Amino acid sequence: MSQNPTLSGVTPEGTAVKERFDRCVIPVYGRFDMVLTRSEGSYVLDDRNRRYLDVGAGVAVCALGHCHPAIAEAISRQVRQLIHVSNLYYHDLQGRFAEELVDLIGPGKCFFCSSGVEANEALFKLARKVGSESGRFEVITCQNSFHGRTLAGISATGQQKVKTGFEPLVPGFRHVPFDSLKAAEEAISPATIAVMIEGIQGEGGINVASPEFLLGLRSLCDERGLLLLFDGVQCGHFRTGRFQSYQRILEGYAAGEGFLPDAISMAKSLGGGFPLGAIWVNERYADVLGPGTHGATFGGTPLASAVGLAVLAEIEASSLEQNARDVGDCLRVSLMRLQEQYPAVIKEVRGLGLMLGVEFAESFSKLLTKERPISLQVVEAVQREGMLTIPAGQRVIRFLPPLNLKREEAEEAIVILQRTIEKLIAWNIS
Repeated sequence: MSQNPTLSGVTPEGTAVKERFDRCVIPVYGRFDMVLTRSEGSYVLDDRNRRYLDVGAGVAVCALGHCHPAIAEAISRQVRQLIHVSNLYYHDLQGRFAEELVDLIGPGKCFFCSSGVEANEALFKLARKVGSESGRFEVITCQNSFHGRTLAGISATGQQKVKTGFEPLVPGFRHVPFDSLKAAEEAISPATIAVMIEGIQGEGGINVASPEFLLGLRSLCDERGLLLLFDGVQCGHFRTGRFQSYQRILEGYAAGEGFLPDAISMAKSLGGGFPLGAIWVNERYADVLGPGTHGATFGGTPLASAVGLAVLAEIEASSLEQNARDVGDCLRVSLMRLQEQYPAVIKEVRGLGLMLGVEFAESFSKLLTKERPISLQVVEAVQREGMLTIPAGQRVIRFLPPLNLKREEAEEAIVILQRTIEKLIAWNIS
């Protein structure tokens, strides 16, 4: 996509779009004051024809960037052949897609849906079904986790802000500190059937589980007869440089070679922008959810499966697993250099592959106010310089770019972030 001139002011078209939203769209999202109109690769354009480097990628969704030809071709081809049939019938694409996912993870089976929260709901139901005969139903999750916005999803989530106003919550969820094996063990009760974690907490601020935590949980769950459930919605699908984040976290650990959760939820990058979710269930529990126990109208349709297969094929053909590792490592090193250069601004850099977080100091610029999260204000400042990022919590911004991010685009991201920091600091002496 060629560079376009920056135009100031709000266009009449953009104003009309915003007014239409105000009249007709339920305001459950806090939207940034911009109207996006076109995209290609790692860039998007707004209604003023201003170009932005998008390192948020739809919150880790656009695995191949925007408008990738492989996805466009897969959709174009499939809509002319078979778009949707109910799951009362077989079709080749869903089986092939499931086979590919099983090959990437381990022996087991898959169920398909349309989103991450649907995938997590399937995990909750799997756990309850497994525990039904023994009367166990409780799932232990972590503080600062995020598992979706259904009633069960917010009940499982370890953040109070998503729960307020929706009480009474779904019973059966207990929260413990992240990465604390001792806390997880102490929280187990006679009603506990599962432990559910993210390998890297995304909404919680890019907190990476330690190898000892993952291995300890696997042993603990085996000893106590519990399921180990893995939420890979944001941290999965090659984002860390391996298919699932636990595979990257456990590299080099002999005990990690045979590590497998009992079930994994997936979505976001799975469809590269097309609504697509799935779960993988270990062969031991793969047939627990039988006919009539669960379902999803749009799960694993021919069109969705075709897109999922196309995304996997492009990742393999273009070695994007390795690219996520290589470019991600370079990006992380560059961010850490910024931290060294601006120690009063950047508190910490953390993450793996192309799932990185930058935690900012609570107050480093007179331009930033205490009334709003620092993360949100920094994201807005970065936008003014031509880059889209994603806030997490009070002080963290996330880098979740396409898996095919180029090195020069990563370098551009660093230049924009540094320019933003310099301008924010300049307010202190202006």
